[in-house]
Amino acid sequence: MNILVVTGSPRKGGNTEIMADVFTKEAINAGHQVTLRKLSELVVKPCQACQYCFTHNGVCVQKDDMNSILKDLEQTDLLVLASPIYWFDVSAQTKCFIDRMYAFAKKGFRIGSIAMLLNSGADKVYNAAEAQLNAISSYFKWENKGIIKIPGMAEKGSMHNAPELKKVRDFAENLG
Repeated sequence: MNILVVTGSPRKGGNTEIMADVFTKEAINAGHQVTLRKLSELVVKPCQACQYCFTHNGVCVQKDDMNSILKDLEQTDLLVLASPIYWFDVSAQTKCFIDRMYAFAKKGFRIGSIAMLLNSGADKVYNAAEAQLNAISSYFKWENKGIIKIPGMAEKGSMHNAPELKKVRDFAENLG
């Protein structure tokens, strides 16, 4: 299976990237092809809703790193969005990525399933992200592989000691 993991934290080496790195390593060990794209290292501007992509086979008019990620999306079976929860929803970087996927709205996606890896400082702050995942999977008829939520990540690096990180490993090992 070809998997694209997109991390949406602006914090390099933070809890979201730790979680995504663990997932990536385990999925590769389980025999999957995995591409990891860290938005902390890339420039993905907000969608301009110009619909240039509709007349140019999914190519975006903006000249930023999203165009190379769109090429990754063409090969993706499973999309994994990894994001911190900032003020009750995914990060702005994650949301920009999701919005820019609009480039394939007319062209269509190869993707068959989607999942989220989320972390936060507090518990019970995941409703908006869950609703977004459910809406995306329902609209595109992608299999919703679920969400792994890890609260209590108050400090950078807290993820290294999170017992819930085992859920991330197990998920990656058992994708089938």
